[in-house]
Amino acid sequence: MTVTDLVSYEDALDTYDPVMGLEVHVELGTKTKMFCGCSTTLGAEPNSQTCPTCLGMPGSLPVVNAIGVESAIKIGLALNCTIAEWCRFARKNYFYPDMPKNFQTSQYDEPIAFDGYLDVQLEDGEVFRVHIERAHMEEDTGKSTHVGGATGRIQGARHSLLDYNRAGIPLIEIVTKPIEGAGERAPEVAKAYVAELRELIKALDVSEARMEQGQMRCDVNLSLRPKGTEKFGTRSETKNVNSLRSVERAARFEIQRHAAVLSSGGTIIQETRHFHEEDGSTTSGRIKEEAEDYRYFPEPDLVPVAPSREWVEELRAVLPELPRVRRNRLREEWGISEHDMQSILNAGAVDLITATVEAGADSAAARKWWMGELARRANEDGVELAALPITPEQVARVTALVADGSLNDKLARQTIEGVLAGEGDPDTVVEKRGLKVVSDEGALGTAVDEAIAANAAIADKIRGGKVAAAGALVGAVMKATRGQADAARVRELILERLGAKE
Repeated sequence: MTVTDLVSYEDALDTYDPVMGLEVHVELGTKTKMFCGCSTTLGAEPNSQTCPTCLGMPGSLPVVNAIGVESAIKIGLALNCTIAEWCRFARKNYFYPDMPKNFQTSQYDEPIAFDGYLDVQLEDGEVFRVHIERAHMEEDTGKSTHVGGATGRIQGARHSLLDYNRAGIPLIEIVTKPIEGAGERAPEVAKAYVAELRELIKALDVSEARMEQGQMRCDVNLSLRPKGTEKFGTRSETKNVNSLRSVERAARFEIQRHAAVLSSGGTIIQETRHFHEEDGSTTSGRIKEEAEDYRYFPEPDLVPVAPSREWVEELRAVLPELPRVRRNRLREEWGISEHDMQSILNAGAVDLITATVEAGADSAAARKWWMGELARRANEDGVELAALPITPEQVARVTALVADGSLNDKLARQTIEGVLAGEGDPDTVVEKRGLKVVSDEGALGTAVDEAIAANAAIADKIRGGKVAAAGALVGAVMKATRGQADAARVRELILERLGAKE
C-alpha cells in the first residue's frame, strides 16, 4: 500500500481508536559484551571483537556482565518498576544468520523489572502516563549487510556479509503495556515517550542512546478497533525505527494504512514491517511469530539473577536527578515558561544550554544562540543540534565576546559561521577574519564625520530636531566599517557632532 492509497488521518480517527505498544531496545554502554569479555568499541574491523562464547562455539560458557545487571536495575527503578527478587535468562530459539548460536539469550516470563510507568509531557503541556509492562536483559544480534539488491534488504540481494562484533552487546528491552486513550494524539504520544525515555537513559549514564547509531531503537506496534468496542484489533510491528520523528511518522502511517484496509473490508495481517524514511511509509516484512514459535526455555548455562534488596536500595539512592525534575528546576532557574522549556526540549537543546551556562554564559544568551542561529543552521543541514561542530564552551566564549563589546550580534553570527566551518575556536576565527568591533574613538569619529559629510541633507534634519533620521547615518557608518562598529556608540557620536538630543 502506498501513501496515495491511505485514508485521511482525520477519517481514520473518526471511525477507529488506535492502540499502541512500544518496544524500545537500548544498547548499554558497557566495555564488554553481556556474556563474554569481548570489547564493545564501535568501528573495529568486522568480526575482530568475537570469541568462542559470542560465536556460540561448542563447549563455551557464558558469564553474566555485572554492570549490565546493574544498569538494568537502574533503568527499572527510574521507570518506577518493581525489581524482581529472582529472575533468570532464557533461550529464544530462531534460525537467522545474525545470531551464530541460533538462539538469543534473553528473558522471557521472568524479567528483571516489571509493572512501572513513565509520565511524558506533550507539546501543549499535557502529561500522559505510559505504563511499562517490563524491562528485561538480553543480547544484541550481529549486523547483516545485504549486497546486490535494490533496497539493501535480503530480498533480491546476491549475497550477505555478516559482522558479529555487535552480537552479544548488552541490550535492555523496555516494553509498554497497551497504550489506550491517546486518540488522534497517539503518534505524538509515541514520539514524546521515546524522547523522554532517551533523556532518562542518558541521565542514568547507562548508554549514549544515540538513535542514529542504533544504540536505541523502537518497534512500533499498532492496531485499530472500531470506536466503542473493547477488543483489540490485529497489530502490526514496525521494526527498528531510529529517530523520534520517524516514530511519530510510522505510527501515523500505520493508523492510516490499517484504516484503509479495514474500511475496504480487508483483514490486517499480524506481521513485522519496515519503515522508509524517504516518504514515511512502511512495507511488509515477515509474518510475526508468537511467543511459542520461539520455543523459549530456561538457559541452562546461566544461574538465576537474584538482586539483594540492599543492593537495589543502594542503587536507588544514587539515581541522578531525573529529566522531568531537572527540567522543572532549570525552568525556574532560567525564568522561562513551560512552553519555552518544551520548545527547548523539542529542539534537543536542554543539555547544550545547560553546558553553555556551566561554561560561563548567561542563560538568556545561551538560549538565544542555541535556539536561534544554531537551531537555524541545524535545520538547514538536516542534523540534530548536538551534531553541529561547535561545543557549548565555544558558544559560551562567543557570548562573552558579545558581553564585553568585542563583538556585536552580526559579528557573532560570522564568528559562529567560522567555527562551524572548521576555522578554529571563536578567538581564532575573530582574529583570522578581523571581526572585532571597531571601538577606537578616532576611527569611529572619522567614519561618522565622513557619513555626515556625504549625507548633508539628512544631517540638517537631525540638527533640526528629527533625531529619528540618525538611523540612516548609523547605517552608513556600519556599512563603511563592515558592520564592525558599535552601533549605539556611533549614534551617540552622530548626535554629539550635530548638537542634537534624544
